Amino acid sequence: MKVVIADDHKILCEGLRVLLEKQPGVEVIGIARNGREVVKLALELLPDLVIMDIAMPDLNGIEATRQILLQNKAIKVVALSMHSDSRYVHGMLSAGVSGYLLKDCAFEELGRAVKAVSENKVYLSPAIAGVVVESLKNNPGSAPIASKIASISPREREVFQLLAEGNTIRDISQKLHLSIKTIETYRRQIMEKLGIRSIAELTKYAIREGLTSAEA
Repeated sequence: MKVVIADDHKILCEGLRVLLEKQPGVEVIGIARNGREVVKLALELLPDLVIMDIAMPDLNGIEATRQILLQNKAIKVVALSMHSDSRYVHGMLSAGVSGYLLKDCAFEELGRAVKAVSENKVYLSPAIAGVVVESLKNNPGSAPIASKIASISPREREVFQLLAEGNTIRDISQKLHLSIKTIETYRRQIMEKLGIRSIAELTKYAIREGLTSAEA
């Protein structure tokens, strides 16, 4: 199984590489430090599996997962995160992940998840399964209640995260290869849709909804 690891913490990535490559038949073929990089690597290297952090700079794991699976459904993604909040869990499951584990899990659990995903199964750590069950109990027969964030497009979510992380309009224009005028239009649309009036409010909203985090 060819694996790409995506996490902005170098020590964690190297530790995972060493541990994974001790497993028979597993080869780590790439490491990405942010969401935009992992999308590029995944589509170039075509791994069987991407182990994906959620709170990454530039492009979070939810959006990176969406972009990868939109272009190649054969790639499996397993979320490995410190976040067990239902917004992150639902975001990653909606994006199409095949597994979700917490970073404090034992390595043996990650091994079980990799094996399950290789057999086209879904693996959720017990804590995450509990979050899903609670959500279903609280909203029987329906999906989790959507927030206003569902009203903005994938491109707007990208711009939203970059704004929340302190990038200027010019910075975002260069990162996304779009005109300054286009980015300004996206910013206006985002604020109108979400009822936000300032960048400070936008940043708080982005953290609350899991688009970025204080740790990213």
